[in-house]
Amino acid sequence: MSRLKQTLSQRQTLSPQQVLQASILQLNVANLEQKILDELENNPVLEQDESQEEEMVDTESAEVDYEEDPDEYEPANIYDNVRSNDRDIPVAEQVDFVQGLVRQLDSFTLSDWERTIAEELLWNLDENGYLAVDLVLIADRYDRTNEEVNHVLEKVQQLDPPGIAAKDLQDCLLIQMKGREQTLAYQVVLNYFGDFANHRYESIQLNMNISKDSLGEIIEEITHLNPRPGEGKIGSGTETVIPDLLAVQREGDWVVIVNDSWIPDLNLSNEYVTLLNQKDIARETQKYLKEKYDSANWFIQAIQQRRHTLTAVMETIIKKQPAFFNGNIETLVPMKLQDIASEINMDISTISRSTRGKYVDTPYGIFELKSFFTEGYILEDGEEVSTKTIKDLLKKLIYNENKDSPFTDTDLAKKLKDGGFPVARRTVAKYREQLNLPVARLRRQLTK
Repeated sequence: MSRLKQTLSQRQTLSPQQVLQASILQLNVANLEQKILDELENNPVLEQDESQEEEMVDTESAEVDYEEDPDEYEPANIYDNVRSNDRDIPVAEQVDFVQGLVRQLDSFTLSDWERTIAEELLWNLDENGYLAVDLVLIADRYDRTNEEVNHVLEKVQQLDPPGIAAKDLQDCLLIQMKGREQTLAYQVVLNYFGDFANHRYESIQLNMNISKDSLGEIIEEITHLNPRPGEGKIGSGTETVIPDLLAVQREGDWVVIVNDSWIPDLNLSNEYVTLLNQKDIARETQKYLKEKYDSANWFIQAIQQRRHTLTAVMETIIKKQPAFFNGNIETLVPMKLQDIASEINMDISTISRSTRGKYVDTPYGIFELKSFFTEGYILEDGEEVSTKTIKDLLKKLIYNENKDSPFTDTDLAKKLKDGGFPVARRTVAKYREQLNLPVARLRRQLTK
């Protein structure tokens, strides 16, 4: 006989206001502008600052000099000590790849919580389009079960391009082969993926009892699938990059500017606020206005919080990477997201949203914020070096090797040790995989 049992547990979940702040923070500056315009259209309590509207009208009516190149983006003036007009920096019209995926969600009938989790999943894709967060973390954060989050993930995995939001390479290939479960190729990926990934084709042929011709057709079918559906699209530099932040050095000190000065300033409508405070309006009308008032107020606060968070994160990055910001841009010290989170007392997920897909314009060029983060490796003498240094050397060794007899991971480990970096073979293998460089036998095959 089952018995009722009462248990006490403590869980931290996000309020609607916190969810909105997280959603606003993860947008880049171009998508933020569109989000604001959509909100202005949908929420009558939210309105654009009237003085700014008048300024925009005056600007539009002014005579335009068409001799200037309209496509030229020259941010040199942002380094002047005095900026004549914060609204002179142009914005490129573009749709971020992840934002495009979010828009595809409109084709599904999702509840509010399902939509929120679906967007959270999409904003946690890595540069290859794979899911970069454990489902249990999302389930816990939004107070949902793993089964509920996994159900939403299955919806997300139906988006285009096929294979998006996969957990790993095998999952990515299986998603792309939906509807072909009875084919031999699907069975190979499902049951013999390790053999296939390591080119142990004879083992596959033996275990499946198939001919060489059938094996060749299977290989042909699988190799035509896309192993990295997000590559070149998420965090890609192929599109016009509008920096979210400007790092300007003035009189020896670094000043961080959030590059959103052209975005409309927002206010609460006095007309609707006055109407809300009237006691003789219908209960339903008052409820509607209260919901819109709260939504508008939270939205304005979320915009302000975004500016504060991005500024704090960038200032801390500058503080922790002094060599880079002194002009030695090849030098980065080991730094993790948690280092920034601890420094400014914020959650690590907030730091992740602040740096993902965000760019800073510096005197040395435009850089993605996540490029300032690198793991550390402890040498035998106790010195900690950036893994980026080791990876750069590893990449150089592989590129300069004799392709008729490429270095094995053991060879590479020995050469790194000779260069002052005693790295284990398994660590070399991990770094090589992170650089998307194949094993020795495949590098030799690629040169034939």
